[in-house]
Amino acid sequence: MTTYRIRTTLVILLSMLLSLTGGCGDGDEYTADGKLVINYWEKWTGFEYDAMKAVVDKYNESQDKVHVRMLPVSQMDSKLLLATSGGNPPDIAGIWSWMVKTFSEKGALTPLNKAMEKEGIKRDDYIPVMIDLCEHRGFTWALPSTPATVSLHWNKKLFREAGLDPNKAPQSLAELDAMSDALTIVKIKRDGEDVRVRYNKLTEEEKEAKDFDLVQVGHLPHVPGWFNTMWVYWFNGDLLEGDGVALADSEENLASLAWYQSYTKKLGVKNVQQFAAGFGNFASPQDAFLSGKVSMVIQGVWMHNFIEKYAPGMEWGAAPFPAADPEKTPFVTIAECDALVVPKGAKHPKEAFDFIAFVQQRENMELLCLGQKKFSPLREMSDGFVKNHPNPYIQTFIDGAWSKDAKTVPQSAIWKEYSNELGVTYEQVLSMRKTPEEAANVVQERIQRKLDGMMRRWDAVKDQRLEQWANNDTF
Repeated sequence: MTTYRIRTTLVILLSMLLSLTGGCGDGDEYTADGKLVINYWEKWTGFEYDAMKAVVDKYNESQDKVHVRMLPVSQMDSKLLLATSGGNPPDIAGIWSWMVKTFSEKGALTPLNKAMEKEGIKRDDYIPVMIDLCEHRGFTWALPSTPATVSLHWNKKLFREAGLDPNKAPQSLAELDAMSDALTIVKIKRDGEDVRVRYNKLTEEEKEAKDFDLVQVGHLPHVPGWFNTMWVYWFNGDLLEGDGVALADSEENLASLAWYQSYTKKLGVKNVQQFAAGFGNFASPQDAFLSGKVSMVIQGVWMHNFIEKYAPGMEWGAAPFPAADPEKTPFVTIAECDALVVPKGAKHPKEAFDFIAFVQQRENMELLCLGQKKFSPLREMSDGFVKNHPNPYIQTFIDGAWSKDAKTVPQSAIWKEYSNELGVTYEQVLSMRKTPEEAANVVQERIQRKLDGMMRRWDAVKDQRLEQWANNDTF
């Protein structure tokens, strides 16, 4: 176990101990000046942690009743469930939005509807897709902190060197594929000498033989790999129909898998594997995009931060990642957000929600989002927020959040399992070990079986759960 993980675990254990044995004989802990201490677990580290710490400090200074103690916690998805099931959860937790569905189904969260009503916080205060991520089964379980959408990022210098317009992004997947060919450079033997040639200048025989080494690639759909399971969205498809029907073997998903596989079919499995083996970690100068090895990549609003840190001076652009049929879906993106929750069994839920409500105020939300260099999940932003934002393409990401084609992870409590199965599917297709149909059929059968079981379990407890959530009197 690393020193950081040991330290974090000890901090969590200490926090639990203090919350049980602190200050005034009632099991609570108080600061020297009499403020009630409530614990806030947050998954962030680095500058993201610092951005929220500024909001926490502002809250602590704004009133004389409560002191929020923020603790960095790794592996939030497992540790929060353990703490909740053990009866020692924090008062507040910062989670990823995909956890909302799973954790609410497992009874680990407190519904916030009544607290929101008392505080005057409404659904209409938010960009719709961002509040959608915080809801499940007709209840609101979280409120957004920092949001994100994804887009195409491209290296303008490499575009220019390839004879492409550096200020023009591809408008369709077919155009992206063609531009990728122009941006891809291979090392190949000609007349006994090693020469570097752009892929689109190779002869048909050389393309067929694939007897070359990759030096630079225009695009690789498995880089960075975080969104592999959701390429179907760019083919105007989906992964679930309603709550209980898997679409892993749909026509659209098969088309996305075939496109994904087309890059290794074209460039060669071994060549792609050897090339990718030279990539460094994402948050480093050796990252595939930051080092200039890959010219186009799908990334989120956060990418600006890493360009500034690890590739200062890079000429880059951001635009909607093009779809297979841009006339049907002109701006496809994946929307997600970080979210604040009150775990079930939290000792001080009202005080916890008071802090969460404080974060939702426009001034405080913008302080947080500017600190992380993201946009705000709120419907209304201050006049200077976009104008003064350090990311020159921030409006692109905001427009994505408002797009009719903004997608989220499937709204299902078994999404994590589904995602893992799809990840295996895409890896099998990429390595040419299975055809799209073979791989998709396997995951379809497995996930549909799990969905059927989930729906049976939900039907058995549905009325009881909905009544329980509706009558929750925590707030």
